[in-house]
Amino acid sequence: MRVALFTNNYLPFTGGVTISVETLRRGLEACGHEVWVFCPRFRAASPDGARVVRYPSIPAATYPEFSLAIPFSKRIAQDVRRLDFDVFHAHHPFLLGPTALRLARRLSRPLVFTYHTRYEKYAHYVPLTRSLVETAAVRLSSGFAARADTVIAPSAVIRDQLRQRGVRTPIAVVPTGIDLGQFAPADQAAARRALALPEGDAVVLYVGRLDREKSVDRILTAFDRIAGTVPRARLVLVGHGTETERLMRLARAMRVGDRIHFLGVVRHDAVAACYQAADVFLFASETETQGLVLAEAAACGVPAVTVAAPGCDEVVRDGASGLLTKNDAAALAEAAIRLLLDAPRRLAMGKRARQIAEQDFGVGIQIDRTLALYREALGRRGRSVS
Repeated sequence: MRVALFTNNYLPFTGGVTISVETLRRGLEACGHEVWVFCPRFRAASPDGARVVRYPSIPAATYPEFSLAIPFSKRIAQDVRRLDFDVFHAHHPFLLGPTALRLARRLSRPLVFTYHTRYEKYAHYVPLTRSLVETAAVRLSSGFAARADTVIAPSAVIRDQLRQRGVRTPIAVVPTGIDLGQFAPADQAAARRALALPEGDAVVLYVGRLDREKSVDRILTAFDRIAGTVPRARLVLVGHGTETERLMRLARAMRVGDRIHFLGVVRHDAVAACYQAADVFLFASETETQGLVLAEAAACGVPAVTVAAPGCDEVVRDGASGLLTKNDAAALAEAAIRLLLDAPRRLAMGKRARQIAEQDFGVGIQIDRTLALYREALGRRGRSVS
């Protein structure tokens, strides 16, 4: 099968969508399929494979590290026709998403759309009235889903929201898969030595973008409370974003600032060691569709403390693989303290988290389900592949 992935987020830009697209690409190619990625050109250099096609792009005004593709290219359109793709798979409802839809319809091929993001939660990046942007985001994303042949939702809550908005397209819940060989429990002491962390300390970990919608300031406030009860606690933050400098200033001003470590961007193929060094994973975002980092933590056998929000509560089983709390720093801190002070319970939760990851989040599950959806969409278009 020859598959075209159209995405506004791709390497070297880091984030959940990039990881999801790259996981899908690698998984499909491992099964013998030919996958091409159509994406923006970012300012940072990135060594591309032969099947990565970059659209001309401009920097986003409110997020300079992100590039906005100019979604028209006669040359690329000609290449797409020549390559004769079986399936077009869009990962966004704007910019390169409509481009994928247009090309798919011209060539009478199915369009699959993964609804990765609750777009209305990112309205603050658009310099217009927030309520108008939120309304437009819901209408645009739902309308695009309605025009696709198949929609992939990373969680049941997204599927249900799309149904409530009137989308009648077939929708399947397929979480992004985790490489269970790479993300697995390992020697915690060795992982800590690699990160220059003291072996005997209690390590609280956050992985994700340092952007407003991730509520990382709540993590810092919670850690201030945690450190007051657990004297040898440390907070490690992995990631970068528009809030990085502000959050670092906030941490330096805290009485426990010397126990807060910002590691910056860590390559995805190296981030497993960060999870393996941790005792507890702490997460406060209420804008997730799946909570991919929660699944990665679970695969590494690390129990999570997270807000009881959509996307998070489908990964963390409250009381079994982690704890779900109210969306405030005090509740997050109290739950984390309970786990840090109760090693047997913490370790039991970590084992259960790994079991759940093996059952629900293996990359093989994602690839098998996605291939089945491709074939179903082709069948509805009167086409088939071996």
